[in-house]
Amino acid sequence: MISVRLQGSSRNFTVGKIVCLGRNYAEHIRELGNETPEEPVVFLKPATSLIRAGEKIVIPPYARECHHEVELAVLIGHYGRNIAASAAYAHVAGYGIALDMTLRDVQERLKKKGLPWEIAKAFDTSCPISDFAPRERVADPHDLKIRLWVNGELRQDGHTGQMIHRIPEIIAYVSAIFTLEEGDIILTGTPAGVGPVRGGDRIHAEIEGLGVLDVGVE
Repeated sequence: MISVRLQGSSRNFTVGKIVCLGRNYAEHIRELGNETPEEPVVFLKPATSLIRAGEKIVIPPYARECHHEVELAVLIGHYGRNIAASAAYAHVAGYGIALDMTLRDVQERLKKKGLPWEIAKAFDTSCPISDFAPRERVADPHDLKIRLWVNGELRQDGHTGQMIHRIPEIIAYVSAIFTLEEGDIILTGTPAGVGPVRGGDRIHAEIEGLGVLDVGVE
């Protein structure tokens, strides 16, 4: 079983599903030449995609281009189904830093064929993740700087206030499709600036007030 830790606590959460939001920052939509969706774009990663700080992302041999995407992660602390947006924060245990590593060439090839693209998003090591800060320590999750460096070069420099769909709306939408359980994680999308990484690279990600996440690439 794979678990994540809540900072300042001895409590670990066994991870269930990882629900990811695509196309949730307008500038990122534009940089990839995608259309702005009318409703949230949702896909899943398995718990086996998780790695921790200090570990390495392993790019699968079937891909030539792997991109970084830094995201605010939301840890679910309480079971819920059809959660009202007004009650959403009560189901949040904490916030963390995640990377949604994406095999861009594989994703584009599958999209052109109209096929699912989980193998571009959900491979082993595709979701590095930090420990989680308790919800009570984050006054406003939509008022945080979010940044990522590769080998010391700043690549992504955004703000969680740029989200198209806010966290209460995301939780309400997702919980109407998938029952949310303790230990589930929601990734809320990435700001502009995504780009390629290669073996030997070092990735450093920060979200204001949540700490840092450092991983390597193999």
